[in-house]
Amino acid sequence: MPNAYDSGRLNLPFVGISTFAKRPHQPDWYALEADVAILGAPFDAGTQWRAGARFGPRGVREASTLFSFGHAGAYDHEDDVTYLPASVRIVDMGDADIIHTDTESSHANIEAGVRAALAAGALPVVIGGDHSVNIPCIRAFDGQGDIHVLQIDAHLDFVDERHGVRHGHGNPMRRAAEQPFVTGLTQVGIRNVSSTAREGYADACQMGSDIISVRQARKMGTQALLARIPAGARLYITIDIDAFCPSIAPGTGTPSHGGFLYYEVLELLQGVAQAHEVVGIDLVEVAPDYDPTGSTTVLAAQVLLNLLGFIFHARGN
Repeated sequence: MPNAYDSGRLNLPFVGISTFAKRPHQPDWYALEADVAILGAPFDAGTQWRAGARFGPRGVREASTLFSFGHAGAYDHEDDVTYLPASVRIVDMGDADIIHTDTESSHANIEAGVRAALAAGALPVVIGGDHSVNIPCIRAFDGQGDIHVLQIDAHLDFVDERHGVRHGHGNPMRRAAEQPFVTGLTQVGIRNVSSTAREGYADACQMGSDIISVRQARKMGTQALLARIPAGARLYITIDIDAFCPSIAPGTGTPSHGGFLYYEVLELLQGVAQAHEVVGIDLVEVAPDYDPTGSTTVLAAQVLLNLLGFIFHARGN
């Protein structure tokens, strides 16, 4: 398929339909033919404070068009690599159907989308939505073999139950740890006033979590941090945008100062992609209305595209 330059159309970022990176839209989930399947999960009924992440998928898709100038791949002169060449097939599945006020049905629809991507042999990439959308994402991996969860986040999200809530955005890592096919969790960026009381930390450690704060990660450095992830583990990566410092990612419902800067996360993800099989990704808690500059959505899109570039370059090698 010729790129946009060869076809005579520029197809610049500010024209056309805002699919993820302006890649093809495939609304028929049973006809997916792709290496990567992008699924929006615009659900934010699991939030405890500021809503708005339901507009995350739409915002990240629009921001991702910035990186769709029509040429095949993106050349990185530091790595001397062209990432995401035309041979990497990315399709946008659209959004899972969300039923307002109905968490169970909305989560079931998200799970169905992830299962469809896996059945097609594609890498599922889910854009949230609040962090509760990780719960159905992880459930979809039942029968896919053992996985280890790498969480990059400001908050531990390991609450068992609070006020009767078990499937909100403070619960996903606890629900993940309960799955028999999840062998453990590496939770990076956890800091300050968090989502879990002291006993939650004890429960997380007892159930197989390795918890690392931003300051601890900086002190040990990227290579030592990578060594904390079990060798040979198949990884599911969940990225909460509030892992980043609000100075670069203010567009989120629960900002937490003292977060990561861009290259700290990017270098971790590059190392992970080189050392592990990545089987699934979600990026959550982007709430565009809290950031009129659009910086947060651009950051989210850039992180996802770079991570996909790292993964498929490593697979090619």
